[in-house]
Amino acid sequence: MALALNIIILLLEARGLYISFSARKMGNFVFYTQLSNMLCALSCLVFVLMSGSAAAVSLRYLGTVSLVMTFLVTICVLIPMGGDPKDLLLRGNGIYHHVLCPVLCFVSYVFFEAHAGIHMILPSVLLTLAYGLTMLYLNWARKVDGPYPFFRVYRQSAAASVMWVLVLLALIAGLSYGVCLIAR
Repeated sequence: MALALNIIILLLEARGLYISFSARKMGNFVFYTQLSNMLCALSCLVFVLMSGSAAAVSLRYLGTVSLVMTFLVTICVLIPMGGDPKDLLLRGNGIYHHVLCPVLCFVSYVFFEAHAGIHMILPSVLLTLAYGLTMLYLNWARKVDGPYPFFRVYRQSAAASVMWVLVLLALIAGLSYGVCLIAR
């Protein structure tokens, strides 16, 4: 079952990434959503090619946690901050990257795959921290605007920027721990 689900996720990721790259080209690399879906696609490919290997297990965990983060930030932050639910969840790459791939990835990892240990929580937090600090710097240097409202350092106070970083790090740490607990 895990192999079939990983192949399905890989095909859905390919479709979503095709839509994304057709529209934004290299601009995709500033979005956590796109990066997490690329990580998921890579993790599914490694799983299909090397099922059961330590690399496959670790990558599937990181891909799963980052997609759960993508799903929850979309539902609990971006939509309440004014994002159009139809655009984010039902149209274009949104149906693939915000809904189908995160849900299928979570189900496959938790119920049908070997699980990474709790030691993988720190790498998931560090990946998200690296992304967040990069985006804050690029916003501060005026190289990028956003792409998410909480990175727009010139449209909010320094305290708000720090608060968002702390909230997002706490969220990824909690999600990472939660996935470990649920998957046991």
